[in-house]
Amino acid sequence: MNIYLHSQEKRGNATLFLLKQMVAKAAAQQNHQVAAQLQDADMVIVLGQKLNNNPAFAGKKVYLTTFEQAFNAPEATIQQAVANASAYQATDDAAAPAADRPLNIVAVTACPTGVAHTFMAAEAISTYCQKQGWNVKVETRGQVGASNLISPEDVAAADLVFIATDIDVDLSKFDGKLMYHTSTGLALKKTAQEFDKAFKEAKPYHHKQDNSTAAKADSKEKGEKKGIYSHLMTGVSHMLPMVVAGGLIIALSFVFGIEAFKQEGTLAAALMKIGGGSAFALMIPILSGYIAYSIADRPGLTPGLVGGMLASSLGAGFIGGIISGFLAGYVAKAINDHVKLPQTMNALKPILIIPFFSTLIVGLIMIYIVGEPVAWLMNSMTEFLKGMQSGSAVVLGIILGAMMCFDMGGPINKAAYTFGVGLLASSSYLPMAAVMAAGMVPALGMGIATFIARKKFTANELEGGKASFVLGLCFISEGAIPFAARDPMRVIPSCMLGGALTGALSMVFGVQLMAPHGGIFVLAIPGAIQPVLLYLVAIAAGSILTGVLYAMVKPKTLAA
Repeated sequence: MNIYLHSQEKRGNATLFLLKQMVAKAAAQQNHQVAAQLQDADMVIVLGQKLNNNPAFAGKKVYLTTFEQAFNAPEATIQQAVANASAYQATDDAAAPAADRPLNIVAVTACPTGVAHTFMAAEAISTYCQKQGWNVKVETRGQVGASNLISPEDVAAADLVFIATDIDVDLSKFDGKLMYHTSTGLALKKTAQEFDKAFKEAKPYHHKQDNSTAAKADSKEKGEKKGIYSHLMTGVSHMLPMVVAGGLIIALSFVFGIEAFKQEGTLAAALMKIGGGSAFALMIPILSGYIAYSIADRPGLTPGLVGGMLASSLGAGFIGGIISGFLAGYVAKAINDHVKLPQTMNALKPILIIPFFSTLIVGLIMIYIVGEPVAWLMNSMTEFLKGMQSGSAVVLGIILGAMMCFDMGGPINKAAYTFGVGLLASSSYLPMAAVMAAGMVPALGMGIATFIARKKFTANELEGGKASFVLGLCFISEGAIPFAARDPMRVIPSCMLGGALTGALSMVFGVQLMAPHGGIFVLAIPGAIQPVLLYLVAIAAGSILTGVLYAMVKPKTLAA
């Protein structure tokens, strides 16, 4: 019989490990074995004072005992479990807390940039759970790595795993637990509604079956759309640090003169080689590789990187990189899922079969089918952007600016942002400047509105306005989300008008930006923004317009 040990109590890692070793030894002496995963078990020994609801136990035999009993007498515990375990049936209210204790919640948040939404969603989840009197721990998967890590004891004690991510993340440690998946945006804006849905829709997570965090969806069609966006954002999130580092190093090379890098052996030439020749050269392969990785896991990485390198060398740019990423991911996944080998040859699939055939297929398609037409499209786009007159520049600036302010970090915002970032590889710096300037407007505008119309805002909103203004300076438009969530019909149009003005002015002024993030602090890097003064004028104009408009249209009746 396969036995799984499940602890509902918080214990140290060393203690749990020792107990599992003792139980495994006792089970082996009685011709049983301890299962590594819950779904492989025939019987579950639950350690705790009371059996909590857990649909993952459905259809299995369950035996409840205490930690002390299992630790002090593992052989007797196994015997009693085999003799007395009874079939478990999950109740409908599986995620409800036990009557005598608060609910234990663990959560994970992650967004494409790993900056704003990741931490703001974490704060919203923590605040809501604490107001309900629940125990909560939120692990953030930001750009600098995971923080506030959820331990095995936290997982064991959890009644619900709440996943708020926009990119693919590893969830293997939650195997067998009740899980609900949503986006960071919904977790931030509609926290209460999402938890209500979680209690109704949460299902046991099985890592072997559900490799993608985007698998949770109400329908197949919705899930596919969400999956595509999630895959793209996974690639963008891994690409961003490369672009930021490369762009700022290129900007540093311009300190010695716009064409100083052409002089071999100089520091300017070395900086350009690092930023442009290396960091920017890896930008499209990284984008492509991690799109494929998100789709097919590790088997997709090799064909994705190679496809991205081909897209770059063929001149297909970031559009070619996106195409090669999805192509590589789905080709690798198809080979992995459908190519069946004898058991003795299965080890060859990940190291020979999948990388060889997927890379070959993707490479040939990129060279003979995709590369040339996409390269023509990218060249045409680049030439159009370089030759834009004031009229067309204004239109593009208005469109990009309004998109950046529509959903403040959502899909439309990310589409405009990805467009600007992608063009950096083609040395087209105008759109990126318009995108970042407009992205600063919503949060700055809300801060300005709270300053000039103080009587219309509550004390909490006034404090939120100060925080929003600081976030806006950092190019974190999500600072305006609390205002948009409370009053979307007035906030969003005000922000879009301000963003459109800023985007248009940035394009008219011919502002060029080398780095895709950093906000006002990029000014500290000489040459990163040109011209600086007119860029500040564009940002100030749009922010003031947004702040004044919202201050005018916000009714006093909304204040507490």
